[in-house]
Formats: sequence, structure tokens, C-alpha cells
Amino acid sequence: MTSRRPLIAGNWKMNGLRAEARDLAGALAASINGVADAPFDMVICPPFTALADAHAAVSGSNVALGAQDCHAAEKGAHTGDISTQMLADSGCRYVIVGHSERRADHGESDATVKAKAEAVLAANMIAIVCVGETEAQRDAGQTMDVVGGQVAGSLPDGATAADTVIAYEPVWAIGTGRVATPDQAQEVHADIRARLTDQLGGDTAAAMRILYGGSMKPDNAAELLALADVDGGLIGGASLKAEDFWEIAEACL
Repeated sequence: MTSRRPLIAGNWKMNGLRAEARDLAGALAASINGVADAPFDMVICPPFTALADAHAAVSGSNVALGAQDCHAAEKGAHTGDISTQMLADSGCRYVIVGHSERRADHGESDATVKAKAEAVLAANMIAIVCVGETEAQRDAGQTMDVVGGQVAGSLPDGATAADTVIAYEPVWAIGTGRVATPDQAQEVHADIRARLTDQLGGDTAAAMRILYGGSMKPDNAAELLALADVDGGLIGGASLKAEDFWEIAEACL
């Protein structure tokens, strides 16, 4: 039985106006407040415009606030970007970096992701570093090489289990309704942990949480979360409905 505490993270992506954020965040705060000593951590990552409202709604609860991206620089002439200090000032404790949509839509490299993750750690927040292969890469048998390369190139030097989380998200399963089979998910998660042993040492590798992302839903969450090396989920679509997101979290109870 693993001692790693599950993390259930919701990535709202570009969804939700302020009122919707207040309602969704408030419903989750009420749910988690109704469970004594919940055996999991929960974080929601709304759009930047909804951070303040979501923060107010979860204040005093065990729901943490996260952001979906950041800039690597502390401040400066970066129009349209947001720094980790600004996010921390908004109440964030987590920041997602390297999501496949950022890597694809904005051309982010492993080096860019690493620089952002380093900035998150420097601001005393927790980085959720995303990795994952495309359908073409999986079909070509390149999954382990691609994911392993992203892990090696995207994690900050000296990353620890206390300040860094990895999220494995097969690109072909994000928003498609397709889900990696339990065997496929466990195989990749175990390979990531083995590579972490070489990169960061056995103790850190054994303690670092590795989330599964890619169409995790209430009806498959329990099976995925029961896998030996799956330590939670980075949830997209299902995180936009309080009932569905909470039902996924309940699979940890």
C-alpha cells in the first residue's frame, strides 16, 4: 500500500465566468468540509480571471487553488503573461506547467516548461508538470522515449516530492473520450517512476506523486486510482461539474 497521498486536481481550462467559478468552487468546498480527515488533497485550477472569486469561495476549506500556466520571469515586459508571484499573491498553491495544449498550441519546449517549473518552486508553490505522447507517437512505439525525454527535460534540478507533481496525460486521451487501459496507464507510470529513480534518487521517486490525466471520469476513476503507481488525477471535462469531480475524489475514500 503506497503512502503517497492522492491528489485530485481540476483543470478548468478556458471555461467559467466568475459567477460559475464561485458556484463550482463553493460546492466543492462544501463537499470536502463534510468529510472528516479526507485522505486526499484537492486543487482546482480556474482561468486567471476567476482566481479571486474561486479563492474566496474555497477560503477556509481544504480545497487548494491552482493556476493553469505562468511565465518564467519574475516580472517585466511580457504583455499578456502572468508571473508566479502574481499567482501566489492571488492565493495559488499549485501551478500547472507543460500541459500538452500549451506544448502544442504555444510551442512550449521542455526547456520552457522546466524554466516555468523552476519559477513555481522559487515562489514556494507546487509545480504540476505535464508529460504525454501523441497518438502517432504511441502507434510508433515511442511512448516511453517521448515521455521519458519530457520528464528528463522538464523537471527542475533538485525537484522534490514536496514541491513537484507529475501528470501523465496521453494526448490521444485528452477530451476524446478515449482512456488508457489500466495496464497502459500503469506501464507508463511505472516507467516514469523508474526514470525518476535515476534522475532524482530512489527516495524522491518513491514519494513523488504521478497523476493520470486523459478522460478520467466517475465511472473509471476507481480502477485507475487503484493502480500501484497512479497517485491521483488531473481532471479536465469532469472537473467542470461539482458532482462528477467530487465522485472522482470519493474513489479515494
